[in-house]
Amino acid sequence: MPQDLTLYIGNKNYSSWSMRIGVLLTQFEIGFREIKVRFDSFEPNSEFKKAITPLTPVGSVPVLVDNTLVIWDSLAIAEYLNEKFLERQLWPDGLPQRARARSLCAAIHSGFRGLRSACPMNIEADLSEVGAIAWRDNAALRADMHVLEGLLVDALQRYGGPFLFGQQFSIADAFYAPVVMRLNSYALPVSAPLAAYMQHITQLPSVQAWIANALQEKDFLAFEEPYRLRASG
Repeated sequence: MPQDLTLYIGNKNYSSWSMRIGVLLTQFEIGFREIKVRFDSFEPNSEFKKAITPLTPVGSVPVLVDNTLVIWDSLAIAEYLNEKFLERQLWPDGLPQRARARSLCAAIHSGFRGLRSACPMNIEADLSEVGAIAWRDNAALRADMHVLEGLLVDALQRYGGPFLFGQQFSIADAFYAPVVMRLNSYALPVSAPLAAYMQHITQLPSVQAWIANALQEKDFLAFEEPYRLRASG
């Protein structure tokens, strides 16, 4: 059944927050219209801010519009979609599993600043050399990866995989799909169970579609890639 959902996103190559919801909607086959607002900068007078701020006072993506209702922030959007499409079971089945899945989403939503700062999402680039240097020099990155490994491998082993909470894709997997993109691009060291999960997520049709679109953008944004500027300087 057609849906009156419109999702505003940023550049697919860079916007990890947008990817969460784009992959979630696509994987659960929820119909939506997509509008990409190109990142030019995040200054108040940027074209990006001019386009997004009328929709949401926080001036960021993703933004979901359902008829006249506007929802922003990826976690709020995911919760809204779960309530709107209860029959799709976007969260795992079982109260303990749902509580754990929400904890994992909250962790990546507000934490792992060392990982996010050292390794901004960039799907099209081979950043293995940058990743190796960051791994060597950045203690915060190594600490974040230690915690990340513990959380994800525990879920995979506890619930049997191949997804974080068993056989079914959930909001938690959508939230960690951009993390998988980071780990792929920067070639950070991971355990065998996490590597298997990364491969499984990367091969999902919804993730493959996002990657393909990201590769087609060919839109280099210097302010999104300071590590390249440092390398060339």
